[in-house]
Amino acid sequence: MSDRLTDIFGIDVFSDAVMLEKLPKKTYTALKKTIENGDELDPNVAEVVANAMKDWAIERGATHYTHWFQPMTGITAEKHDSFLSPTSDGKIIMEFSGKELIKGEPDASSFPSGGLRATFEARGYTAWDCTSPAFLREDALGVTLCIPTAFCSFTGDALDMKTPLLRSMEALSDQAVRILRLFGNNEVTHVSPSVGPEQEYFLIDKTKYLKRDDLIFSGRTLFGAMPPKGQEMEDHYFGCIKERVASFMRELNIELWKMGVTAKTQHNETAPAQHELAPIYTTANIATDHNQLVMECMKRVANRHNLTCLLHEKPFAGVNGSGKHNNWSMITNTGVNLLKRGKTPKENLRFLLFLSAIIKAVDEHADLIRVSAANPGNDCRLGEDEAPPAIISVFVGNQLDDLIEQAIINGEATSNMEGGRINVGVHTIPELYTDGSDRNRTSPFAFTGDKFEFRMVGSSMSVGPANTVLNTIVADALCEMADELEMADDLDKAVHDLIKITLSEHKRIIYNGNGYSQEWVEEAKKRGLPNIKSMVDAIPALVTDKSIKVFEKHKVFSKSELIARKDVLYDSYSKAINIEAKTMIMMASSQYIPAVIKYSKTLADSINSIKSAMPDAETWVQQELLMKTSGLLSETQTALQSLSVLVGEANKIENDAKKAVFFRQKVKPAMAKLREPIDALECIVDKELWPVPSYGELLYEL
Repeated sequence: MSDRLTDIFGIDVFSDAVMLEKLPKKTYTALKKTIENGDELDPNVAEVVANAMKDWAIERGATHYTHWFQPMTGITAEKHDSFLSPTSDGKIIMEFSGKELIKGEPDASSFPSGGLRATFEARGYTAWDCTSPAFLREDALGVTLCIPTAFCSFTGDALDMKTPLLRSMEALSDQAVRILRLFGNNEVTHVSPSVGPEQEYFLIDKTKYLKRDDLIFSGRTLFGAMPPKGQEMEDHYFGCIKERVASFMRELNIELWKMGVTAKTQHNETAPAQHELAPIYTTANIATDHNQLVMECMKRVANRHNLTCLLHEKPFAGVNGSGKHNNWSMITNTGVNLLKRGKTPKENLRFLLFLSAIIKAVDEHADLIRVSAANPGNDCRLGEDEAPPAIISVFVGNQLDDLIEQAIINGEATSNMEGGRINVGVHTIPELYTDGSDRNRTSPFAFTGDKFEFRMVGSSMSVGPANTVLNTIVADALCEMADELEMADDLDKAVHDLIKITLSEHKRIIYNGNGYSQEWVEEAKKRGLPNIKSMVDAIPALVTDKSIKVFEKHKVFSKSELIARKDVLYDSYSKAINIEAKTMIMMASSQYIPAVIKYSKTLADSINSIKSAMPDAETWVQQELLMKTSGLLSETQTALQSLSVLVGEANKIENDAKKAVFFRQKVKPAMAKLREPIDALECIVDKELWPVPSYGELLYEL
């Protein structure tokens, strides 16, 4: 298999190796300078690249190309054009120009824009991101050349997830290089955020999925009683992968490998029917592109296996939801990980300065980090003792805690706490060398060895916004440090003092304990840390004076772009809850209530039949069931009417923020009220009469 993997990996990518082979040396060199140094792209270079890219794609069977972009919907978008061009003699030639490579023109008013584009102001542009390689995708349409692009409006405002990410990467690189210059490093010219997003997901049978309107319209079950067995036996996690799932995983891996996605780890996750895929780390914008490809491929490949892939953060109440752990670090263009502790005090000093900048950034901008992981589905997951709490904190572990204490007390760290050894007591098993620290799955932002793991991002979300925020706030902290250190007379003393002061001032954000505990909630409140429990509460953080200042300072977002994103988030929340509420109303009205009425009639008929045949016979069982069923049916109808009224009221509200608040404070509790009696009825009503597959059927029958 290893030989076959090396043969297929990246075969559908217009990679560096392909460019080196297909492009003239002069063109290749010029393009590499643009990719690596940010040099301006020469249109003549683009023309040559376009022609080579077209020839390569056609050789591989492509007939169409598309500008593949990531609007503020959180998913990808594309418009396909063929290479076909008619000639005067009635025949065709295959053409693709530099202009077509560089720029496309989708309708900007048809995507979320937060008011940056009106319906009558439709023009928008896609612009080639040459730092992310083009790739081929094969599906029912045939083979398509996909060109990763940014998406902006006619006025230059970013309308996508990628443009701000690329801006933030430049900001982080600029400030990190300034710091490295102070340490005498003149070799590094660029620093890139390195990202590895782990993807959790559920797989269920497609036939059963199609019988559940809530899954079809909202991506999660809005009703459903827990089966006798959930995840309490802890037998699914890392368990043997079922044949049907294994077949899906194998085909998924092959598709991803062909497109250059370094899918490495796969396993069963905690909940039944839940799984995970993790890649090898790569540059943040490529990692973001790859994660979008992972999600798209999961859905497409699952469909071929008569399965459905669920990416919702909480598709089933009562069992673990799905997250996307965003592993983040900083790598120089010379291959050095700036979050590697090193073995000498000097290396520790550099590491501690970058570490203190990150801790400072997280403490000062915890609200921005929280909103970067906010979506309606994550409201169902965060803080539920299965995912990080809504309180942002940093886990550093024993080894880093020791380094930090040394730095605070002495102004420097002169030693590294080493990991220990474990002898498992079996002679044939060698001793194990432990890491310097344990792991903490309850921490939102945990140091896990040479990287930080941001564990709050939802499984359905793009990792673009989270990394945009991380890059920007760390860039800002580094900028403030560089400003101070560049003015210092005694640089060595200034570095030690700055590390000591920074860690002392921001130590409150460090917490190594149980983030699920009530004690931490109370302790965090004492420390003055924000506890932002919902998406609606998180959104205002985007447009505070502090946020606007930091994003504008580093040219990541303008004020108008931030306001637009705030409005898009409010609107997306309201739409999501509105769809869920209307789906519940429809299912209760047309499926559950009729089924319960039919069951009630069966009970009543049974009582009447028995009494008619045997007047003295006992019918208390049927009568008790009928009374209980009728009571729950009455509760259902009352809750249904209440929810219908509230949804109508919500949709009359014109202000985006007020509407979102109404949906959260009024509509969501009403949805829970409607769910409660229907879930209770599921445990009573004849299974043959129940209109939808149960949790047990969805989670276990695969």
